[in-house]
Parts: sequence; structure tokens; C-alpha cells
Amino acid sequence: MGDRTAADGELLRVTDLKKHFPVHSGFWNRVTGHVRAVDGVSFTVERGETLGLVGESGCGKTTLGRSIVRGIAPTSGSIEFRTRSDEVIDLAALSRNELRAYRQDFQMIFQDPYSSLDPRMSVYDIIAEPLKIHRYGTQEEIEERVKYLASVVGLKIEHLKRYPHAFSGGQRQRIGVARALATNPALIVADEPVSALDVSIQAQVLNLLKELQSEFNLTYLFVAHDLSVVEYICDRVAVMYLGTIVELAPTRSLFAVPKHPYTEALLSAVPKPHPGGAGTRVRLPGEVPSPANPPSGCRFHTRCPYARDICRRQTPDLAEVEPGRWVACHFARELELAGVRSVGVTHYSLPAEASPPESP
Repeated sequence: MGDRTAADGELLRVTDLKKHFPVHSGFWNRVTGHVRAVDGVSFTVERGETLGLVGESGCGKTTLGRSIVRGIAPTSGSIEFRTRSDEVIDLAALSRNELRAYRQDFQMIFQDPYSSLDPRMSVYDIIAEPLKIHRYGTQEEIEERVKYLASVVGLKIEHLKRYPHAFSGGQRQRIGVARALATNPALIVADEPVSALDVSIQAQVLNLLKELQSEFNLTYLFVAHDLSVVEYICDRVAVMYLGTIVELAPTRSLFAVPKHPYTEALLSAVPKPHPGGAGTRVRLPGEVPSPANPPSGCRFHTRCPYARDICRRQTPDLAEVEPGRWVACHFARELELAGVRSVGVTHYSLPAEASPPESP
């Protein structure tokens, strides 16, 4: 999506990012191949927006998110990030020691609220830990900050000395959100933050994330597989397939008029909330190919109902077919694909009091 450095409005610019995991085999445990979990991904994220990453399990979206925050080191590519001092740095080029100075600018919310919190630490210590690591201030200032963050995410101050096992899943995820906010980051990578929660609790957490985005001027990279969640919270959506982005567009236009056959198939698989609203289901033949041995040409051609000979021979570039609309398909401009007006997100937009409150 271009070779220039991050523009003024951009917080993040990812260019040709790859993460390949070596495959070892044989008596000598030699490297005999690589799993191409992320294979040449490029996109940008504007300040204050929410970009969704969607796709089937195993498409590489979680690996991409963790590579961006350097939870795992990328194999190649650049991750240009604009710091709070308005300096553009390449996170992929920094050593672990160099990275420490910038870690407070980006944080992550993890999928599982049960395993992502240390059961031996109190809620206070969990939220205070990043503040202590980055030398936020005196003990009194840290305590004040922790109490403020707890109240902002809906936790009771008197519960800060309790341990994670005493809380419900939704309350644990609020603890994780408070921890992510501790250092006042600009970017938060949310890795399926509501997929492990009940629907009523999902609504509360999603509405909380939207409120916090406005209050703290946050930018989200939101990893999800639930398209109703994505439709509700995301400004733009990037669709991933087998380690690559196949379509990137504003949320409403992507749902209404998909330009890539894989996006059409994803949308057709979403359960419709109204009995008479079901459209034609696009059933993809075969299985998802192995990321260790992806097909030649377009990676989706082995399952695509519209594939032609060129799809087997030539890899399509992720090209801008309309302003702000990027598609990796040879026939994006001529295919007429079926979309949906909505995948049913009304239950997320209920006011907070419509959902039963949680209690630890």
C-alpha cells in the first residue's frame, strides 16, 4: 500500500510484514520448511480509528497482532509507529533493549481473561505492574492512578486487594483493560477480547471499549472472528486469508458490497437474526491449504467459485479498486458479489442499564 513513511494522520504503517515459523524434522532436527503465518501484509491505521482483522481460525490474525506489538519478532518487513513525541520509528528494527523505551505507547488486551492474569497477584498489583516497570512516579501517584483506572473500567476500589479467581470473566477482562490503559498508550491491540464472554457481558465490554476510545483518544487494532462484533465497533475491516490480506475497506461498504469472493463467503456464513432474512449460503469446497505450503498464484483459487486460469498462475496485488477500498483479486472490478445490510448487532447497542450488572 505504498512505500512512503507514515503520514501525519497515521499512527501505524505496516509494510510487507512477514512471520515465518521454522518446521524442524529428522534425527538432526533440521529446518525443512516454514509455516508462513503472516506473509507480506501491508496496511495503515489512522489515529483514533478502529481497524478490525477478521478471518478463519489459523489465518494469521493473532500472529499479526502480536508481531506488531513485538510480542513475537517478525521475520521481515517494517512496522512504522508514531510515538507520543511525534517521532516515527520502525518497531521491527529495534532490539529488545531499544524497544523498552517505546512499549508504554502500545499495549495488548488478550483473548482469555482467565489465563492472561497472574493468579498470584492482586488486582492492584496487576494494574500497577506496568506503572512500576516504566517508573510512573511515587508510590502515592501509582496508587492514585490504579484507583482511577479501576473506577474508569467499572471495578470497585474495595476489590483491588482481591485476586483474579474471585472475579467473573467479564470483570477479569475489565482488569485486563485497566492494565492496558495504565501507561496511557496510543495504540491497543485487542486480540478477540470478548470471544470468551457471554453475549450480555460482551455488550458491556464493547461499550466500555468505545467509551474509553473517546475518553483516552485510543486507536484499536481489533482482532476478531465474530462479524457482528466487528460491524459494531470497527471503522474499517481487513479480511485475512492464509497469512495475507485479501480485502480492506470501510466497514459498511465491505458488509454491503464485498469485492473479494472470500469476504462474500464469510458474510454468507453469518447466522441471520430474522427468519426471513437468510440469503444464499456460499459453501467453499475443500479445506484451507497449509500455510507451510500455500498454493501458487492467488491463495484462495483452490476454493474460489470464480477462479480462472490466471488465478492459478499469477498472485494478485492488494490494489486500490475504489478510494479507500483495497482488494487482492484479479476480477474485483467486474464481480458482483452478495453482501448483507447488517449481521445483527442490535444487542450490542443497548444502553448499559439494559444488561444485568456483573458481580465478582
